[in-house]
Amino acid sequence: MSDSSPSRRPMLPRSRDGGTTLRDNAAPDSRPAPARAPEPNRPGSGWALRGVRYVLPIVVTLAGLVVMSFGSDIDLEGGASLVSAGLAIYFINWLFRIGVTGDQEREREDAARDYFDEHGRWPS
Repeated sequence: MSDSSPSRRPMLPRSRDGGTTLRDNAAPDSRPAPARAPEPNRPGSGWALRGVRYVLPIVVTLAGLVVMSFGSDIDLEGGASLVSAGLAIYFINWLFRIGVTGDQEREREDAARDYFDEHGRWPS
């Protein structure tokens, strides 16, 4: 069973005729690799993002611990719920960052394949 979806590509560089090859016995290209553009400031790396990623989960978790410190059964259950909510906020943010990282890796792989198609060698 083969997966023919366009997002699944072979791991080897593609040749111009569509097959995969590593260009056996090819002389290394003496041209230097193109300079990479400097990464612009990542959008969303400001105070609001840090607040949602780190400050909000910490505040909610600490609020839960404070409520739990009152000691009655209802306070313990409510505080545990707040602690759980704070941890859930943190882990949802973490999972989102993992997903975005995968998208960025796919984009870099596609750019490397396009470079290979144009120049005939894999970028370093």
